[in-house]
Amino acid sequence: MWEGLDTIDWAGLRHNYGSAHDVPGLLRRCAGPDQEDAVQAAGKLDAAVFHQGGGICSAAPATLPFLVDLAARPDNPVRLELLELLTNLADTAALVAPERVDPAWGPAWERALPDLLRLLADPEPRIRRAAIDAVGRCASPGELTLPALLAQWDAERDPATRLDLALALGCAALRRPTGDRGTEALALLHRLLADREPQLRLAAVHALAPTDPGLAPRHLGAVLAALRDPGVGLWRETGTAGCGVLGMQSWTADLYQDSATPYVLGLLADHPDAEQRAGALSLAGWLLSQRRSHTPALLPGIAARLTDPDPEVRFRATELLACLGPDAAAHGDAVAGLLDDTGVFGNSGTVADAAVWALARMGDPRCVPALVDRLTGPRLGFPCSSTHRSRLGSTHWPELPALHELLIPLQDHADRFVPAIRVRLRDTDHPQLVRSLCEVLSVWGALATAALPELLALLDGESTWMHAATALGSIGPAGGAAHDALRSRAAAATAEAETEAASGRHAVLAAWAAYRVGGEPGPALAVIGPAATEGRFRHPALRRLADLGPHAAPYADRLRELTADRDPWTAVEAAHALWAATGDTDTAVPALLAVCRPLLQGRYLPAMPAAVRHLTRIGGPAVHPTATVLAEVLHQDERLTASADWRAFTEDDALRAAVTDLLATAPRP
Repeated sequence: MWEGLDTIDWAGLRHNYGSAHDVPGLLRRCAGPDQEDAVQAAGKLDAAVFHQGGGICSAAPATLPFLVDLAARPDNPVRLELLELLTNLADTAALVAPERVDPAWGPAWERALPDLLRLLADPEPRIRRAAIDAVGRCASPGELTLPALLAQWDAERDPATRLDLALALGCAALRRPTGDRGTEALALLHRLLADREPQLRLAAVHALAPTDPGLAPRHLGAVLAALRDPGVGLWRETGTAGCGVLGMQSWTADLYQDSATPYVLGLLADHPDAEQRAGALSLAGWLLSQRRSHTPALLPGIAARLTDPDPEVRFRATELLACLGPDAAAHGDAVAGLLDDTGVFGNSGTVADAAVWALARMGDPRCVPALVDRLTGPRLGFPCSSTHRSRLGSTHWPELPALHELLIPLQDHADRFVPAIRVRLRDTDHPQLVRSLCEVLSVWGALATAALPELLALLDGESTWMHAATALGSIGPAGGAAHDALRSRAAAATAEAETEAASGRHAVLAAWAAYRVGGEPGPALAVIGPAATEGRFRHPALRRLADLGPHAAPYADRLRELTADRDPWTAVEAAHALWAATGDTDTAVPALLAVCRPLLQGRYLPAMPAAVRHLTRIGGPAVHPTATVLAEVLHQDERLTASADWRAFTEDDALRAAVTDLLATAPRP
């Protein structure tokens, strides 16, 4: 088993953590007999040799033959884990650029392939499936893999393994040269399109779709029948997919990128299985997050799930209506009927919580009493911190916003909320909750003046004063009683700033807040100016500098330079600060447009809404040409967003609203 292991110069090879000198020891531990230790060793080996992919390191080719050898031994406790590592390596080598693959990998794979192909006939089904998955993903030409795959197809009787084989045959038939068996494999797959087993029909569609983009739409009925059949659970056992209803719905959606609406509508049709209904809503959310035009077709099916007997389904449906916001306002009465629904979906919250948010997004005032009750009661129902979820396939994961993300757009009801926020601020010592509530008050500005007593008290806390200062600065001169405390905070933070970066940010914040509540501009400019123009992370300080208006004019030359900075946030905030200091629209307006221009190609950057809002503040004839250019984005169907969750909807709505406001403030010259 270990022939040649000790003759390899492992120390001269590299893996993801440096020298590969530890690989022989990890391989020996993978052989057992201690199963727990073998599992740990396999995990460490995977992290070292593969980690998260992206390339094939020099240690991988030397490790490969030992992986195959260990996986072939029936008594090995980690056969499956080692085959998974092998599959990931083969998949990576087939997908990444050639320069990312160690030159020794190709020859090593060719030598190991015959031994791997023998595992297609292993007595254990799960080993066969894992080996089939590896063969299907590898870059070897079909002429080397198709004979073994076809032979195993004739012999295979395990239903899940036959699904893996069908998929692997489709992959192998695409890798030329395919020899004299390629035509045979394709003919077999075409026959499977009419097989009596629904899941084999689905596998055939997946296998053949890369060669025929119109095949999946033509077989939509068979695809939906398979996905909605109880037998779809068989895919959980496969090595290639390894997922259930939602995973299969999502994976199959990739075949319908250009014809997704009929596919999702088919999934939204009523079904006795709650998992099916929940999965369909996930797919609907994914589709809605791509384009606005899908809303009319999908909204009725989503709203119909508000009365579903399963709480997860009700939660998902309500959350999607929250995402759609004003476009779903016609269903406000049905949503309001869920304000007492205590059904729970995992750790995400109750159906009632989702209903509160949906009403808030619709602009329906019936959300207000429920939110006041949460602010003053024992259960908030919404998190205090924001979470950001990256896009994962064709799915939508339902989540509630953080408390401040929910409350900030509701400033028209500030008179109802500020008293409740004051109660909560007095009763809590939770730093994250204080931060969340102070963020609300800071955006509401003068509307939050009644909360001054609570904010002044928070200035004494080392973990809360920054949040209170942000709100006080936004409220403005009404918070004059905080001036001396803020000046003291600024002086202390400035003294510490030479040794601690956070203190520099705190000094800028305190100096800005002291100025905003009625202080002199000189002390604020002395702190904020250098931070905004010389610091490493400039844009937060640039935002504060803009509030100093003409007092920041001494920094005009440096601000002009920063309007061309490669960092979009720096360019945007520098342009705004330059205009606020000097009124220079000749530099500021083109700089802001330059950041926004990619919107015309459907590209979104987080700094773009701020750029549009700054253009709106500038207003007047100087921005009319820019506003005319940006008006084109209002006609785009694609969601203008960089997010994957509910923010895909709110970011798109906010940007379009900002452009609409810009057009209203930019008359023709």
